[in-house]
Amino acid sequence: MSNAVMSNAIMNNDAVTTGTFDAGPPQRPALAAVLLEAARVRTLPAGVAPVLVGTAVAIAADGFTPLPALLALFGAIAIQVGTNYANDYFDWKNGADTDARVGPRRATQAGLVAPSTMRAAFIGAFVVATVCGIGLTAIAGWPVVVIGVLSVLFGILYTGGPRPLGYLGLGDVLVLVFFGPVAVVGTDYVQRLVVSETALLLGLATGLLSTAILTVNNLRDRHTDVHAHKRTLAVRFGARFARTEYLFCVVAAYALVVVVALRGQNPWLALVALTVPMAVARVRDVHRLDGPALNPLLGGTGKLLVLFAITTSLGLAAPRLVAALAGVGD
Repeated sequence: MSNAVMSNAIMNNDAVTTGTFDAGPPQRPALAAVLLEAARVRTLPAGVAPVLVGTAVAIAADGFTPLPALLALFGAIAIQVGTNYANDYFDWKNGADTDARVGPRRATQAGLVAPSTMRAAFIGAFVVATVCGIGLTAIAGWPVVVIGVLSVLFGILYTGGPRPLGYLGLGDVLVLVFFGPVAVVGTDYVQRLVVSETALLLGLATGLLSTAILTVNNLRDRHTDVHAHKRTLAVRFGARFARTEYLFCVVAAYALVVVVALRGQNPWLALVALTVPMAVARVRDVHRLDGPALNPLLGGTGKLLVLFAITTSLGLAAPRLVAALAGVGD
């Protein structure tokens, strides 16, 4: 037995004998672990998926450019993380997060991190997004400035400011727009410098599935949100409305892919049908679960969004890739 182990054994024995054992105050987790948890990794597909689809649109049009695509990806993730950190901070400040919360714990409310640290974290994330935006502005010009400023501004005003937009029931619209057409069209634009109808339609599709993630969150939190004066659509119109909204978002997303496939005569987009069984299961779950039981459905809907984006992107890019491979064969 080593000296260290022996010493611990003696100390533990003395503590038991004398009854003076003191475990000390509980230690906080490492800051990096807290910030990773507060980033809400399960929601990050909402930032990654539209960049993937927008890049696939560029590939299909033979306009793929690696550097803008990577900058768009890093910028989107930074904005998503910054928004999540800002929500963590402002929901604590506004009293929306309490001990009655049924969702995953929030770092600021749980005392895992000082409010000033969380405020610095969301500012830092938005600074990273700004750096990516500067690079994209040099490539694609002033439209990137507009997109970037509005994305950061609404990321803060979602739960911050004197009248937080998320508390007014506008969160669904903001998620639909910024994690949908803005992100997909923007990603395609910084690579090809054109605005595409395909990017717009598929942007609406990814935005709808991102909105479905928010719908699960609001359905789960509707009872505590009432006391926090957070008037989400689930609070305003009830659980049945929220579940119907989820169904609509999922069905409409797939319908938009069908429209794009028919317009472009691209049978490869049928690949998205591989995700339909998962979509059906998610819709079934959201209609039968409630409260904390909905927590896994947040990640489940995020996975659906990722697989939807991957299969859609493969379907979009397949004709170009097949042609390129055929050219190599010749």
